[in-house]
Amino acid sequence: MVSPHVSTESELSLEEEEIREEETRQNRLKMTLLGIVGAVVIAMTALGWYWTLQCYSPTTYDIDQVALLETGLTDPKKIPVGVRTTSVLIHNMDYLMTKPGGYLTNDVTPPSVLLDNMPNWEFGVVVASRDLATALRNHLSRTQSQSPEDKDLGIGEPYYYFETDSWILPTTESQYQKGISAFRRYLARLKAGRAQFSPRADNLTKYVEILAQRLGSYTQRLSASSAVHEEKELIIRGKPSTAFKPMEKTPWLLVDDNFYEARGYSWALFHIMKAIEEDFHDILKMKAAETPIHQIIRELEATQSSILSPVVLNGSGFGVFANYSLTLATYIAHANAALIDLRDLLSI
Repeated sequence: MVSPHVSTESELSLEEEEIREEETRQNRLKMTLLGIVGAVVIAMTALGWYWTLQCYSPTTYDIDQVALLETGLTDPKKIPVGVRTTSVLIHNMDYLMTKPGGYLTNDVTPPSVLLDNMPNWEFGVVVASRDLATALRNHLSRTQSQSPEDKDLGIGEPYYYFETDSWILPTTESQYQKGISAFRRYLARLKAGRAQFSPRADNLTKYVEILAQRLGSYTQRLSASSAVHEEKELIIRGKPSTAFKPMEKTPWLLVDDNFYEARGYSWALFHIMKAIEEDFHDILKMKAAETPIHQIIRELEATQSSILSPVVLNGSGFGVFANYSLTLATYIAHANAALIDLRDLLSI
């Protein structure tokens, strides 16, 4: 006969073993869940990095190949005047829709909603496209100031000004695609000789003036990343003056926003200026303005150098660490100076 004491110890031992097994199962479940969460986080991080790779190591494209693709032509020498500029305008916006991850600014789900740099880069491209679309509609497509506007350009330009972060009813992508479609209709008529593109000096001058103001603004915003000017009252002729206002330092969280927006604008403008160089070749040669436009392209290309740091470094002007914003501002300022030279030569 088994002792009650032995039976009780056996039952306790079984209960302890069941408790340990239950704890082991719970620990395994927790580890599995943690593993899944970790894998998802790693996957989203890798996906987000891949989607924003254009910000850090930009890729450029051949404007002639884009023009040939848009028109169906096979010989670059047969590309009509204005086709390159229009094709670049189309391709820059189309690239935002078709690049890895697509258009991210209006996304509301991870990992897109957590990304910051690419939406600012996209906005820079959109601003550059808006500037060109407006110039094409109001100036570059008109043979004289009283000429009627092109119907497709009048339709397409407003779509490029649609809000950048609408994710539903309607989506930003759908509105931009309507603009792209309108510009493609203009391009088709331009290829067939049924639309106007006027490569005149005064037309280009008006667009250059827009670019000079835009690049000047970017230079100031980037330079403000390390602004340390003291708030001192300026005295002119013995009286206080408000003509000069010291530049306020950019908040730390906005430094990378300004940097990537300017970088996106420069990327788009680099291709635009290469197209302008070809479409306005004759007038640039006649005005002896080839040198400044080459400098503009060279400086804009330099803004697209690969970034070695995972974050935008923001050291002081003469400090130990680099200041990416000041470096970018330098290239943009040089391009802006060349734009002013270009404008002056075109006005002669």
